[in-house]
Amino acid sequence: MTARDAVDAVSADIRDHRISGDGTGLFNAVRHLDLLCHLTARMAADAEYQLAPNVAGLPPAKTLGASAGHLGRAIAHYTQALAPLITLTTTPQDTLQQKLDSLDHHRSLRIHLNDASRALAAARTALDVPQPRAAASTTVPALRHAPSVRRRT
Repeated sequence: MTARDAVDAVSADIRDHRISGDGTGLFNAVRHLDLLCHLTARMAADAEYQLAPNVAGLPPAKTLGASAGHLGRAIAHYTQALAPLITLTTTPQDTLQQKLDSLDHHRSLRIHLNDASRALAAARTALDVPQPRAAASTTVPALRHAPSVRRRT
């Protein structure tokens, strides 16, 4: 799976599993965090791997690094969304006053989730940058090592 396909798959999963102000929403938020963390770790590892010689088929390390940075922002917003989400999940909302008090938590939750969505879209956009054409031969010849001379001491 390419990096672009992985971002698309995580985005689709996030769209399919909405976050609500209840236990299911909390489960989905933690699940989304897990997916985003895994994807970010993969992007960072691919960026580091891209710096090695003889690597083909990956976007440039700079592109992967930029995308991983956007994914990190998405993770930060999901993490910030946990506080209002946990409050909404654990606080009873039986009375009108309790429901009114929860409006700020709902607003804060929506703000963070919208910001996370924008960061995820930016990660995808970063991967859409056209790749420079590779040279005819991108392989680096292996270095020949001279045989070492052993001395007795």
